[in-house]
Amino acid sequence: MKKLLSLLTMAALMVFAISCGEDDEPAPTFAAPTVSQPTVGDQAVGATGTATFNVTVDSDLTATWAATTTGGVSLTAASGSVSGSTVAVEYTATAAGAASITLTVTDSEGGKANNTAVINVLAADDALPTISGIPANATITQGESLEVTGVTLGAEDGLGTFSFSLSDVSGTEITADSEDLSAEGTSYTDDLALDDVAVLAAGTYTLLFTLTDGNGSSVSFTHTLVVQARTPIVVSENITTDVTWTAPNVYVLAGRVAVEDGASLTIEAGVIVKGEAGTGANATALIIAQGGQIFANGTADAPIIFTSVADEIQPGQIASPNLDPDIDGLWGGLIVLGRAPSSFSTNDATFQIEGIPPSDINGLYGGSDPDDNSGVIRYISIRHGGSNIGEGNEINGLTLGGVGSGTVIEYVEVIANQDDGIEWFGGTVDVANAVVWNSGDDALDTDQAWAGTMDNFIIIAGPTTDHALEIDGPEGDFRDGHTITNGTIKGFSSAELADFRDGAEGTFSNLYFFGFSDPATTNGRGDFSLSGDATLANFASGALVFSNLEVTPADGVALNTIFRNGTDVHATEVALGSNTVGANKAAFAGWSWSAVSGQLDDL
Repeated sequence: MKKLLSLLTMAALMVFAISCGEDDEPAPTFAAPTVSQPTVGDQAVGATGTATFNVTVDSDLTATWAATTTGGVSLTAASGSVSGSTVAVEYTATAAGAASITLTVTDSEGGKANNTAVINVLAADDALPTISGIPANATITQGESLEVTGVTLGAEDGLGTFSFSLSDVSGTEITADSEDLSAEGTSYTDDLALDDVAVLAAGTYTLLFTLTDGNGSSVSFTHTLVVQARTPIVVSENITTDVTWTAPNVYVLAGRVAVEDGASLTIEAGVIVKGEAGTGANATALIIAQGGQIFANGTADAPIIFTSVADEIQPGQIASPNLDPDIDGLWGGLIVLGRAPSSFSTNDATFQIEGIPPSDINGLYGGSDPDDNSGVIRYISIRHGGSNIGEGNEINGLTLGGVGSGTVIEYVEVIANQDDGIEWFGGTVDVANAVVWNSGDDALDTDQAWAGTMDNFIIIAGPTTDHALEIDGPEGDFRDGHTITNGTIKGFSSAELADFRDGAEGTFSNLYFFGFSDPATTNGRGDFSLSGDATLANFASGALVFSNLEVTPADGVALNTIFRNGTDVHATEVALGSNTVGANKAAFAGWSWSAVSGQLDDL
């Protein structure tokens, strides 16, 4: 009996111990430290230098470092604590030959890492090249370049190459470059300007400069660069006087912001404008009201980008670092409203633009001045917009309501807008060199007797694109037609080439379509159609004109299956890439996300 009780007691204790163990918190895990290998140039006997190691230590731990050497170098200090992301070990070269410094970092949990700097110590009579004028460290703000005046390079044996490499805190090289200075003799002085750093995210970076002379001896200089996050400038009130948004700043639209009658907004090249999230009456948008003007003069080297606050892009960057090019509806868009004639169903002179609540008088457009001037829009990219303000009512990427011919609009990109890419509501403005990628509804939409020209454009349809072209006729008694020419349109399986509706008028020429599906197998998707008796009548009378339409159809699809209502007589089938009409994609090189991402490569 006593033996049985003893066994039962032991079992109970084991169960208790196991159950207690199950309730214990799991032991925390810590990342092991890392140490990167620095590059150290040649040193002469008697010279001093610094080997700078980039280190990472789990933020919850403390750490210490210890350095050991081989060869002819002595250390100013051989150990210390790790505070920050670098450990700088100072040394003096004492004897010619190969030498090294090994740094070992040990954290408070016993984790270790090490790496070795290799040093070539030259004899005292071997003169090393020299680098002077570069500071040991600098701090800049995102979007700025690094500029140093009066950098002097010297080499008794003649200058060779001067190079630099840029690395992040982990030691990963980001970029590097070199210049041949052999023609400069033994001395060279110039200013240093590094534009590459303008696109860096906030953080600490290492710049390693290396000068090599004509005999192959080299010296290196390490510069620590701190990039601070740029503080955005928040705009929440309407603009009532002349205002300039300066580069390289980021401006945030905190709501619906209007440039009111009599005021102008100048946006310098390279500025980024970000819209806060909002729907309904709180949807963010930049409105250029009647009588207001915008002068958004971007350049091919520094476009102006309109995007969402969710986009981490900074001045100097073209592609978003975190948002895909199909994410839409994160903010509103850009709306320009003028006093040029428009055809309204009410036959009134003015009307309220869609996407703006009727209570906002800055949403009016239309009038009797065909030459009205709303300013200049050049080299801009509008992304991730089209937020919903009501059931089935979203803001277009670029909305042009009653905009006059005095306005200049060229080199425009619209990406991932939940509604249309570009939509015209009347007016007379011309647009040149536009690309629309991943529009949520229609890529180009024309309404209310717009009377301008769209020349040289590219459309890249996406999964939610409805029509590449949606062309609507006049709504009131005023009638006029527009011209759309020199376009390349890349389709998607669910998209349609074009729909001409409600008495559409105008001239459409030199258009190349490819990548669309067979309308017979996709419930009519992939066709080019005329809708309604009024549209058919305009086609018959010559008010709606087509010429030089080319298409690469899906295999086995006849032209009259794609081009409906007799429009096939103006169309020609061509092999993929053998088109003789379409856009000149060179207009978008370098500055547009579409081009730099490779989306235009197969056009």
